[in-house]
Amino acid sequence: MQWTIPFEGAEIPVIADDEGSGLVVILAPGAGSAWDGKTVEWAAQRVRNAGGRVVRFNFLYRTLGKSMPDRMPVLIKTYRAVIDSVREKLSPEKLIIGGHSMGGRTASMLEAEGKTADGLLSFAYPLHPPGQPHKLRDAHLPSITTPTLQFSGTEDEFCTPELMEQVLARLDPKVWQLHWVAGADHSFSVKKSSGNTRKDAEKEIEAILQDWLPR
Repeated sequence: MQWTIPFEGAEIPVIADDEGSGLVVILAPGAGSAWDGKTVEWAAQRVRNAGGRVVRFNFLYRTLGKSMPDRMPVLIKTYRAVIDSVREKLSPEKLIIGGHSMGGRTASMLEAEGKTADGLLSFAYPLHPPGQPHKLRDAHLPSITTPTLQFSGTEDEFCTPELMEQVLARLDPKVWQLHWVAGADHSFSVKKSSGNTRKDAEKEIEAILQDWLPR
């Protein structure tokens, strides 16, 4: 099921699984990717296997064929438009928003402004740019009251485990849950030396999602 949303003089494309439960999960892509990117589609399959109906979309810059992401206010405004459209088109019983990397960060910024969904799902939250751990993107996180689940790899160059654990200590444990995927990088490829495999990671993530996703 596909449709478009008029936005800033363009048409934002949205694609939803044709079938699924009343539990709808919107997943936004990371910077430099699109709704059909390998990582966001991989994340979408984990959600499907856990019982959710997935919706994906492209941000405005990608729709216009640009490589540089929009500024955060535009990203948030785009995501809000998608949420409104999904509620109108699909009438979800429960709605989860999130995404991979920048997509998940945008959803978190949106939820920090006020709760709009039943849950927030972040795959590989980009806590800081690679090699720049001093540029943390955490100031808004304590403002989030939406139940949140974050999956991050222990080898993710955008999210140093020690720094993320320090941030986690300042967040409400009743709100924010973090699960580390051993040996995984920012795209959830898994190092063989970790003793973990990508298949192991997939099963692990799906099991946690099944317990966390609201019904």
